[in-house]
Amino acid sequence: MRSIRVRILAIVLTLAVVGVGAWQLLPDDSADAEPIVVGTSDVVTSLDPAGAYDAGSWGVFSNVYQTLLTYQLGSTEPVPDAAEECSFTSDEAVEYVCTLREGLKFPSGREMTAEDVKYSFERVVAIDSEVGPASLFTTLESVKADGDEVTFRLSSPDATFPFKVATGAGAIVDSTLYPEKELRGGNKADGTGPYRLASYKEGKEAVLEPNPDYRGAVEEKPAPVTLRYFHDSESLDKAWKAGRIDVASRQLPPDTIAGLSTTDPDYRVSESSGSTTNNLVLNVQDGSPLADTSVRKAMAWMIDREKIAAKVMQGSVEPLYSLIPAGFTGHNTAFFDAFPERDPGKARELLQQAGVQTPVRIELGFPRTGAREQEAYELKEQLEEGGLFLVQLEGREWADFQKQYAQGKFDAYTVGWIADYPDADNFSAVLIGTDNGMKNGFSDKRIDELILQSQSFGERVRAVRTFEEIQRRTAEHVPMIPLWQRKEYTVTSKDVGGGQYLSDGTGVYRLWRLGWL
Repeated sequence: MRSIRVRILAIVLTLAVVGVGAWQLLPDDSADAEPIVVGTSDVVTSLDPAGAYDAGSWGVFSNVYQTLLTYQLGSTEPVPDAAEECSFTSDEAVEYVCTLREGLKFPSGREMTAEDVKYSFERVVAIDSEVGPASLFTTLESVKADGDEVTFRLSSPDATFPFKVATGAGAIVDSTLYPEKELRGGNKADGTGPYRLASYKEGKEAVLEPNPDYRGAVEEKPAPVTLRYFHDSESLDKAWKAGRIDVASRQLPPDTIAGLSTTDPDYRVSESSGSTTNNLVLNVQDGSPLADTSVRKAMAWMIDREKIAAKVMQGSVEPLYSLIPAGFTGHNTAFFDAFPERDPGKARELLQQAGVQTPVRIELGFPRTGAREQEAYELKEQLEEGGLFLVQLEGREWADFQKQYAQGKFDAYTVGWIADYPDADNFSAVLIGTDNGMKNGFSDKRIDELILQSQSFGERVRAVRTFEEIQRRTAEHVPMIPLWQRKEYTVTSKDVGGGQYLSDGTGVYRLWRLGWL
């Protein structure tokens, strides 16, 4: 790492791609430069694409592995990466064919084949890890490899399938190194992305070196990058202020973000679109005190989002009243319509009418990181007012937290969600469909029908009314309670350009856009 640099230049705020100054356009493109050190509090769950469905892991996947398709900066339509081309064979959107790009090589020197692609998708579904991304492929019926072509057969029309192919779930692995029916252990990741994983220390750092054999959609010549992982946002903040990292991303503490000033000459910060949401997920499985819809609705009446946004998150987030965040097609205010303001009286009335004995005892799980812990205490205080609920807080480190909520260990739990792909489907099918990624046991036949209906529209704007109905029905059943949404902030030193391109709400973490100035 270079010596501590004086951080100068004004803050620049961007939403995807905007007019930029010279410092943004002229990064040093030398792959022989010193590594750019990027700090983040999003830790890695697994280096195996079949075993992780979280921002920290997918941040590595975006750079080390290739997918058939990817997203260019500011675009909502995927473009070919490991593929030369991909398309549906008809308007029915039930058969999707991709032709593989020639000359793609794994780190071993072995050339990627269509069989590797087939193998990669099938093992994600077969392994079906409790914290993995198999829930993205609910419509995938079969995969066929023939020469350099891969054909995906879907069980129902799914115009969103190309979006899912472009996510970390579609990362292509070397079939000779990744077991068919179990996750690959160890600290290695072998892909054909713009970077190679030179070394990895769990919970500490990932050292990425430019891949000289990369061929795909990325045109830039990447600089070496070292990802440093921090236990919480406060530790990340300290490292940034001490000059131990060159880039701070995902996620500085709310008070630090709230204190950013456009007139401060000591740093620059980039702002990406607000696709990050936070939800209170409710376990509806038999045996849970929240299996009763009346109890879940009572909880919804007890939540004060504005207070959480102002008191805990220091105004760095906006209250969210819908499953789908603002800025996405189909967003509405279903939860505001159903529960327009906090009303403990209505919560008490609901519980009395349902014959529910109070206080309702619940275990509330949360990831033990900075503001998320403060948020859990605020939720406990709100829910316990008036003696309707008795909340036991259960904080866990991220990896344990993921596994335990997937196993139904908590009655309720707060989970942040970053869009995997820029479509409202990513906030419906994956969050509330049967066998959803939240693992809370929720299933509703009508919502499943609506999800399939929404996926059938090639012109996504035609799905608006369907998404609105999905959200209204979600507010009726309350399998989760939306809390807030926020934008992502990336802070860089004066010597690093490209911070404004790192993340744009498409699920791709573009480390290759960073460069020394």
